[in-house]
Amino acid sequence: MKRILWAGFVLAIVGCAGRSTAEWIELTKSKDSAERLHAVKALAERTSEASTVVPALTDMLKDPDAFVRRDAAAALGRFGAQAKSAIPALLAAQSDKNPHVRDEAIKAIHEIDPGIVIKPAKK
Repeated sequence: MKRILWAGFVLAIVGCAGRSTAEWIELTKSKDSAERLHAVKALAERTSEASTVVPALTDMLKDPDAFVRRDAAAALGRFGAQAKSAIPALLAAQSDKNPHVRDEAIKAIHEIDPGIVIKPAKK
């Protein structure tokens, strides 16, 4: 029974990983926010393809769905210094209307460049 469950788990993972980076990036343009969110999560795992993925994730910081924006910010943080080009967009995301997006943007900035001093938002 354990082997069957394990095999199902492996197949589920392989099914998700079977898409190319270009296909995941294309899904970031879907009308379905759940598909966009799924794409962001998959792209977060593609750290070896930063030059292609970081610009796509940076664009997702402007998504209409707050969950997508939040996860895009978190994903950018996973790229560390490879995501330096996203810093201006993440700095702008500190003004997002959603507090979770703002929090993830701040975390991502610190993961990308710990030397950046973040000024507290004015209330």
